[in-house]
Amino acid sequence: MGFTHDVIVIGAGAGGLTAAGGCALFGLKVALIERAEMGGECLNNGCVPSKALITAAKRAATANIQTRFGVQLGAPRVDWPGVHAHIHETIARIAPHDSVERFEEMGCDVYRGHATFVGKRKVQAGETTLSAPRIVIATGSEPAVPPIEGLNTVPYLTNENIWDLQALPQHLVIVGGGAIGMEMAQSFRRLGSEVTVIEPGNLLSRDDPESVAVVVDRMEAEGVMFVRGKAAKVVPGALGSFTLSLEDGQEIAGTHLLLATGRKARVEGYGLEEIGVALGRNGIAVDERRRTSLKHIYAIGDCRDGPRLTHVSGYEGSNVALEITLGLPTKVDWSALPWCTYTDPEVAQIGMTEAQAREKLGDKVTVVREGFDHNERAIAEGDTRGHLKVVMVGKKVLGASIVGKNAGEMLLPFTQAITGKASTFALGSAIIAYPTRSEITKAAAFSAWESTVFGNVPKGYAKTRAWFRKTLR
Repeated sequence: MGFTHDVIVIGAGAGGLTAAGGCALFGLKVALIERAEMGGECLNNGCVPSKALITAAKRAATANIQTRFGVQLGAPRVDWPGVHAHIHETIARIAPHDSVERFEEMGCDVYRGHATFVGKRKVQAGETTLSAPRIVIATGSEPAVPPIEGLNTVPYLTNENIWDLQALPQHLVIVGGGAIGMEMAQSFRRLGSEVTVIEPGNLLSRDDPESVAVVVDRMEAEGVMFVRGKAAKVVPGALGSFTLSLEDGQEIAGTHLLLATGRKARVEGYGLEEIGVALGRNGIAVDERRRTSLKHIYAIGDCRDGPRLTHVSGYEGSNVALEITLGLPTKVDWSALPWCTYTDPEVAQIGMTEAQAREKLGDKVTVVREGFDHNERAIAEGDTRGHLKVVMVGKKVLGASIVGKNAGEMLLPFTQAITGKASTFALGSAIIAYPTRSEITKAAAFSAWESTVFGNVPKGYAKTRAWFRKTLR
């Protein structure tokens, strides 16, 4: 059969744009289909607007400590329309990087509209039928809405519409204590909202509990309220207010309700089941090469069953582009998967947590811990909260957990260590600029080797050499 394109990519988020751009740069004829905004969830209602909000909130938090380091500041005055404008200006500045024009310049044919499979190698995009021997599905995800009785009676928020708020919430009630919930909780509290977080399980449950505790302590000190329980029912009140009831009978009244209970793969309405694409527990089922049950169709990013992170989507998009263009079978490797929650302090993780490692390997696991209270840059900045934990078997790094200022910026060395591209010895002997917070990575690596370097055998050798120098002079 004749094909209109070499490859069709459905979805113009982080994964789809990377796959489409990569294939186009290799000279393939690419069709890129997007039904909504170019750039996907990260640009429009995820990573970018949330970090813009966090930045504004940090400025307010700094001003709230009016006298420090011998410098006096004035009390902050939060102008919500100004914060709102900053968020949307940030999106607008980045948008050209993901625009139709840029990808058309790369050589992609961009189609705006909903994509539907009408055959195993055919896709309907609006009024146009496209076909290709390789197809990439990158349709992303959407907020998972929990089954709360009466939810349809109140105007609730998700990460998709919270950026449209025209006024600062008086009392923001957040259901969910994951990354989104915690980032929003601290930001809105710093900007002046009362904030209550409802979570039935562990806060930031993917992360090391010791690291999470540092963040929770800081947020509680700033006035964020945490309530353990499961939301069961919501009843509207006067002037847009509501009362949220928990399963245990607790009631919380608020003015704005944010649902931050995770995300679900966007897989409905594309004709996937009709052509035989199998679904997994939460998304399209794929193998290590991101191939679906139909091997010529790939699924990458949030739409497939697996981790949901922007950098993961980009990584998968690159892998699939290399396989389609050059025939390189690129398997995913999650052993050094990093992520970061951008609270203050940040919580960053790569590889295994201590709990995961001990569950798998038991007593073979060792943990090296270094606190920022011994880091001289942290002391000079007056911010010594947090620590670094390195999880190892022998001298092999399995994972690292960091909580502290700019923790996410310190993950890179551990990517190299976990993948075997660098050793803990190399990290411990590296020359690192002084004074920097990243010195804590060198300190941890040195601690791992300290008992070996200064053990009985090296000590004996050094003493013998010293004896000979004194004796044979």
